[in-house]
Amino acid sequence: MTVTGIIAEFNPFHNGHKYLLEQTQGLKIIAMSGNFVQRGEPAIIDKWTRAQMALANGADLVLELPFLAAVQSADYFAKGAVDILSKAGIDTLAFGSEEDLDYQRLSAIYEEKSKDMSGFLAALPKDLSYPQKSQLMWKKFAGVRFTGQTPNHILGLAYAKACAGFSIKLQPILRQGADYHSKEKDLLYASAASLRHHRKDRAFLAKAMPNSNWFQASPQVTWADYFHFLNYQIVTQPDLTQVLQVNEELARRIKKAIQQATSLDQLVEAVATKRYTKARVRRILTYILVGAYEETALPSAVRVLGFTESGRRHLAAVKNKVRFISRIGQNPWDSLSQQADQVYQLGNPKISEQTWGRVPIQ
Repeated sequence: MTVTGIIAEFNPFHNGHKYLLEQTQGLKIIAMSGNFVQRGEPAIIDKWTRAQMALANGADLVLELPFLAAVQSADYFAKGAVDILSKAGIDTLAFGSEEDLDYQRLSAIYEEKSKDMSGFLAALPKDLSYPQKSQLMWKKFAGVRFTGQTPNHILGLAYAKACAGFSIKLQPILRQGADYHSKEKDLLYASAASLRHHRKDRAFLAKAMPNSNWFQASPQVTWADYFHFLNYQIVTQPDLTQVLQVNEELARRIKKAIQQATSLDQLVEAVATKRYTKARVRRILTYILVGAYEETALPSAVRVLGFTESGRRHLAAVKNKVRFISRIGQNPWDSLSQQADQVYQLGNPKISEQTWGRVPIQ
């Protein structure tokens, strides 16, 4: 039987995600971000509710991406997720893309020329952002051209790199509906950005997402709910360079900007430059908020958030190859991910316990 992996945030789960699941075959395993997501922001609803929505709409097994894999640039995000899914025994990786490309060929090119491609990246001017460098690399070695305004396609290229050397079939699925950042409502496949923006419009939610009642009943958060905590962290931290990925230049910019900023968006605008993209700045501010002070190894064990009966049977079949964590008790799974969960709960007093004693959804 085909075992298909999908890397996702489901922030929140919508009709487009359901369509993606419907286009895939066999057992479907999701590697899903926890309570903080790749762009550097808190998930609008908690990971348990998002896992429940996925399981109700075609997923068989939902595994959690640790914090330091989930809140990373595209390449590290993809590598962390592919490592988890490969341990779980997938043979196919499905993903949405705005472009019709032969990603399998691109993966083969990277496997053959990774050393040359990495050298090319390292030689590019330092004032270019990493996304700009990556675009130039793919253009030179594979003839790929894109505008940079197609985030699913950018992730697709990252998945192609991450799958190099693995026996994993890449299955791109043409993305349906509006632009990724569109806030339009009159569409069957509205974007996650639109759902977050119009989250109080019950009629729209019911049309644009399955099980919208679960979403509406869940405590919701945005960066605004954490900005005062972030402000405190920045003001009281004497040396921000102790925080992951913060150099002296960024530390100075953040310390100066926080004196005037009254919102996360204002702070990001003041800190971001051509070299330091807004997405990178948001991720770094998330590290400051959560207290990520050093690069640590990703956990060898895999955290299970939920499964169907088919997913349970698959877990039993591969349990001798990888250690799965189904309940966190006295011994931790990943201390930074658990710390991030505790910080996440500060954003809304109605958010339930996210770690201790929680068992997979069935």
